[in-house]
Amino acid sequence: MSSKKVSVLVAVYNAEKWLPRCLDSLLAQTHRNVQVLCIDDASSDGSLALLHQYQQQDDRITVITLDSNHGQAYARNQGLLQADGDYVCFLDADDWYSPDAIAQAVDVFQQYDDTDCVLFDVDYVYPSHSELYAMPPFTSLTGEEAFRLSLDWTIHGVYMVRRELHQRYPYDDTCRSYSDDNTTRLHYLASRRVRRCQGVYHYLQHAASVTHACDVRRFDFLRAGESMKRQLQALGMGTDVMRLWETQRMLTLVDLCMFYHCHSRELPPADAAYGLQELRRVRATIEPCLLDPARTRKFGYRLMPSWVLFRLQEWLYFTLRGFLGKNR
Repeated sequence: MSSKKVSVLVAVYNAEKWLPRCLDSLLAQTHRNVQVLCIDDASSDGSLALLHQYQQQDDRITVITLDSNHGQAYARNQGLLQADGDYVCFLDADDWYSPDAIAQAVDVFQQYDDTDCVLFDVDYVYPSHSELYAMPPFTSLTGEEAFRLSLDWTIHGVYMVRRELHQRYPYDDTCRSYSDDNTTRLHYLASRRVRRCQGVYHYLQHAASVTHACDVRRFDFLRAGESMKRQLQALGMGTDVMRLWETQRMLTLVDLCMFYHCHSRELPPADAAYGLQELRRVRATIEPCLLDPARTRKFGYRLMPSWVLFRLQEWLYFTLRGFLGKNR
């Protein structure tokens, strides 16, 4: 059994209902050398009291309390400051690991010295069934290969990473939602090799979660994309990487246009106005010279020379798609 220590970041906000399963799965890991950093993000239910109960039962658990709610990325960063493991991973408070998940990931690190990130298998758990996240088969990727595949989440972002790499790139907490995805991509890009293991992360699916709900926070995707671009520029990334990301920003812009087209009437008027304003603002920041023509030349995905023409294009495109039942 490896003596390597693993720090697990558990951000907690009003998760009393699911916390026991989450924490029990960590304490039952076959790899025993774990540091469980639970960050309570100003919960208003019984989560904090439950965390203290677990802390009294097992000294591997450390509880960190925040005075006000900041969001998952900020909370995880507070835990990251205290992480002293060789490797770091996260576990959301409503999710759980298979008993051998951490051991499986550590074993890959130990087998291959050039590994910087190890992906778990992800099991999406729905009320009536579960299904594994489908990824193309691979045993090893370069950092740039993993970065490219993470742009559209061909590979997911649930993994274990070397602590020094994670502390070099802490969670991007620019936005309340979605900007933490930037961190995953930076970890992949900075890695020598990215591999996978057979340990399973069980990911509970909620109909009311931010990613499924009709909520103004969806537009955080746009600001998160801008934050990622700034970070890539600060790192001096070459034109090839910047083209990849600018094209991804354009695809995200179109995707959010569809969200607005389909759901703006479900949002409060002020939120709908904000969303439209964000779409207009971000369209003006897209650099045409960095777009991949193969992905942005067809109708619906063209940048267009003005906001009015772009807005008309999107309205026509998603109206036609709606008639064909293709809008999500």
